[in-house]
Amino acid sequence: MFVSTTPIYSQCAMCKAVVESGDQTMAEGINNGITYLMVFPYILIGVLFYFIYRYKKGVKN
Repeated sequence: MFVSTTPIYSQCAMCKAVVESGDQTMAEGINNGITYLMVFPYILIGVLFYFIYRYKKGVKN
């Protein structure tokens, strides 16, 4: 799967149509929404690793 060179298009039809319509504010809104949705999983994973690190550090002492 990672070695494949075939281009993969994973946009939904509506998102692609809105972005291609040329409406700049709508495209910025979609990009902001994608960024907003993408940030929270990374924050949650970071917090999880922080607590695991604190737990492991506390067990050693």
